[in-house]
Amino acid sequence: MFPEIARTLVTKEQIAGRVREMGQAVADDLRADLARDGHSELDEGRVVLVPIMTGAMIFAADLIREMPVKLSIGLVTVSSYPGQSVSSKGAKLASALPDDLAGKHVLVIDDILDSGQTLELVTRVIAEQGPASLRSIVLLNKTARRSVEFEADYVGFEIPDEFVVGYGLDYDGYYRNHPEIAVLDPASLGVGG
Repeated sequence: MFPEIARTLVTKEQIAGRVREMGQAVADDLRADLARDGHSELDEGRVVLVPIMTGAMIFAADLIREMPVKLSIGLVTVSSYPGQSVSSKGAKLASALPDDLAGKHVLVIDDILDSGQTLELVTRVIAEQGPASLRSIVLLNKTARRSVEFEADYVGFEIPDEFVVGYGLDYDGYYRNHPEIAVLDPASLGVGG
């Protein structure tokens, strides 16, 4: 189906198991935050998830199914890897962030923590609203290309310094529907082969 895939880094079974574990850990932490605030986990509007589109859509969809906590979702779009780029060109908001996050428990969801620019920007802007808590979760962490200091609160998998696709991650708009985390053949990226 995808002949350009050179090899798989993370299988769909590994992803499913890890997403289940992270969903439970996040739900437990959010319940503890709510209890500290004197709120029930069923209180309306206290928990807000902010997936960063488009890459985090599949991860976010699977993650929220593993979080039995009453929550709402506020999407944000950030531009950082335009077109056929395989390295960040700098993060900038491409859509408005939810503007009602004061006093809420916010979880920012992203597919990959690479340069750190996207998550640093989004969490900084959200922090200015004064949320009760602010955490971040990423499926993948690639430390080799970090250009700003940022560490996610929850990490699914550490990966090497390779350009990956699948499970929401793309190259030039394609491969998001590949069910695993995979490395493309370098010839597909126009960088060799």
